[in-house]
Amino acid sequence: MTDRRSRQAADAEAHQSRRQEEAAAPDATRAVVIHPFLRKEQASHAFEGRGAKTLPPEARLEEAVGLARAINLDVVEGGLIPLAKPRPATLLGSGKVEELKGLIQAEDAGLVIIDYTVTPIQQRNLEKAWNAKVLDRTSLILEIFGARARTKEGRLQVELAHLLYQRSRLVRSWTHLERQRGGFGFLGGPGETQIEADRRMIGDRIDAIKRELTGVRRTRELHRESRRRVPFPTVALAGYTNAGKSTLFNALTKADVTAEDALFATLDPTMRRLDLPGGGKVILSDTVGFISELPTTLVAAFRATLEEVSEADIILHVRDIAADYSEQQKHDVEQVLTELGVETAEGATNILEVWNKVDLLDATRRAHIESLAARGPNAPVLVSAATGDGLESLKARIEATISAGHVLRAFQVDASEGALINWLYEHGDVRVRHDLEDGTVELEVRLALSAAQRFEHMREAGRAG
Repeated sequence: MTDRRSRQAADAEAHQSRRQEEAAAPDATRAVVIHPFLRKEQASHAFEGRGAKTLPPEARLEEAVGLARAINLDVVEGGLIPLAKPRPATLLGSGKVEELKGLIQAEDAGLVIIDYTVTPIQQRNLEKAWNAKVLDRTSLILEIFGARARTKEGRLQVELAHLLYQRSRLVRSWTHLERQRGGFGFLGGPGETQIEADRRMIGDRIDAIKRELTGVRRTRELHRESRRRVPFPTVALAGYTNAGKSTLFNALTKADVTAEDALFATLDPTMRRLDLPGGGKVILSDTVGFISELPTTLVAAFRATLEEVSEADIILHVRDIAADYSEQQKHDVEQVLTELGVETAEGATNILEVWNKVDLLDATRRAHIESLAARGPNAPVLVSAATGDGLESLKARIEATISAGHVLRAFQVDASEGALINWLYEHGDVRVRHDLEDGTVELEVRLALSAAQRFEHMREAGRAG
């Protein structure tokens, strides 16, 4: 086991070294990353401290740099830019635009990443002023997803997100043409025909992708139905990107899902069987990580994939407890889960927090974290996916949580009532069956309490379904 971990560590170190070499290669795109923020937001963070619900500007800049490096950009400079208010034409003040122009030229940067929402007009004006390509936060995340998608479903979802984003910006980016009016009978002006053609082409492709994804969703629902008939409970991993979900998934299931120290290392969902200490089994699902201000186009495009989270019996909310702003990351994850229709209020019974990376804590901080974890009825589980610490406790908690909502019941059903017997097999775990000579079938079934109550109601009503 030690040799294996040593090899894994060496492989991870070699991989990280290769990533750094690629980023520093002469042909890597040189990029400047800036995070504009409103001064009132900074004042709010200074007042609220660690209790703020959003990441402070310094953490947002660090995250933006990490996003840029996730697609092997060579980040040559990064900085914070305070704003009194955004400028409609250029977002930034004219003096700051000129100052950054000098920096971009001095660093020979071909790309500027603005960790903010930039309008098409602002993007065009800044690209003209700086003679460099400009990407805002949404565009950058879409680029990462495009580079990381591997399956056909993933590529379709990313393309859909790109097109939804482009369509939302198309009209605004052509408003200067819409204001023009021709004098030769073209009442709409010279730009309107091109706008309509672009809009139609994008709309047609969006419709085509949605039809394909509808098929994917049907297939995924069939898979869910087959899992319900087994029936194994489903457990989904959710959490902030780079919280260690894939590493935890691998450690629990002995799988080989891609796990690296990079944002959005995993996009495509993966499922494996997980054996629990008491002999039970669950289906464990690894999903895409969340991030602050995750673009709504991505949430819409990846809804088919993210349904694996909303449909799960238990959600393991994996948190990087060693991160400086773990509480803010928790808030961002809960926002996305709420968008998916998941109940995230305090005390939600189907969400279990997993505090990962405890091996990175010093003794003092770990003692503090352990005291926090001991509070409350639904206490989190402390684990280290890298070292294996706490994994057995996590499995036991998963089993206890599942068992808490299930009962073991004995039923006697007439052999002629095949629909009722079949229903029990589909919705429960039949542990014992005896076919008696008088035509009675005795079944000992473990199933959810609500399912047991529904079965009794169906039997009384004399029908199954």
